[in-house]
Amino acid sequence: MKNLLIMKNKNLLFSAATTAIAIIISLAIAFIIILFVSDAPGDAVKALLLGPVSSFRNFGTVITLASTVTFTGLAVCIMFQASMFNMCAEGSFFLGALIAAAAATSFQLPAGIGLIVPLLCGALTGAILCFIPAILKARVNANEMVSSLMLNYIALFIGLYLMNTYFRDDTFGALASHKLPAASVLIKCVPGTSIHIGVFLAIILIIVSYLFIYKTKAGYRIRVMGQNADYAKYAGLSVGGAIILSQALGGAIAGLGGAVEVMGMYARFQWTSLPGYGWDGVIIAILARNKPQYVPLAALFLAYLRVGANVMARGTDVPSEIITVIQAIMIMLVTATALLSRLKQKTVVKEALANG
Repeated sequence: MKNLLIMKNKNLLFSAATTAIAIIISLAIAFIIILFVSDAPGDAVKALLLGPVSSFRNFGTVITLASTVTFTGLAVCIMFQASMFNMCAEGSFFLGALIAAAAATSFQLPAGIGLIVPLLCGALTGAILCFIPAILKARVNANEMVSSLMLNYIALFIGLYLMNTYFRDDTFGALASHKLPAASVLIKCVPGTSIHIGVFLAIILIIVSYLFIYKTKAGYRIRVMGQNADYAKYAGLSVGGAIILSQALGGAIAGLGGAVEVMGMYARFQWTSLPGYGWDGVIIAILARNKPQYVPLAALFLAYLRVGANVMARGTDVPSEIITVIQAIMIMLVTATALLSRLKQKTVVKEALANG
């Protein structure tokens, strides 16, 4: 047991080292690019690194954005724990936000209920959407990545149809829902910033997701199935049930995130395209190694870069798209699990020989 614990700690150390090296290399490459494209590279790098903490408002934006991508990051983590590469968090986020706004504006809901009902509607919508590729995988072994990617655009155009046909405010000058009632707006909790009470909901979900994955029988079944589906079958575990449960839960979290976003940041729903937070969730999950407890760190890191890029773009001659380059390089390096594999292998062999 002691040797197993030591090995586990060393595996965690190697994983953390790989991620840290990937981040450092990607930032170094970004700095080199800035050096070549900017007439004032020092100012650009300073804006990128210090811009998010240059004002209380900017730092508040970091916290708000981090809480938003925390929802999709947790959703993808739970789905990926079952080795299901379900990419439907994007569609669930979008459709969850729309249905939440529709529920809030279609019914006269009192205070308290006006928050709970739209949030639950958003979560249920996300769960139903991610349930579709899960049931296709469980029943007919359909490739979940292909079906979920296609489903995102189905969700987009169904959402636009519903908005234009049933929920549109004809008095508004663009495609948008009716204005959210006061009972369905998440209260801002830090004056002078965009931070709202949805941040606390994100924190609660981090704790609940961790406890579910690592402290419950259902979470254990999902992890075993994700590590070895054949072993799970031989052990008598319900593989199909684990697939469906993990994907539905992930979709519910993504849909809830969409509801929190629209109710905390906007006066009405008016997205006409996929917002991109689901794809950010994939980045968060990769950086967090599919572990819910590391999602807030990855979310804060990504949010910090995004806000820094915006500050840099406003004050210097470097476009904010430089962060897209950083993200791409970072993902390639983090997913390259062989980066330290040779060193790790040498260490394992050395210890095995030393222990006889």
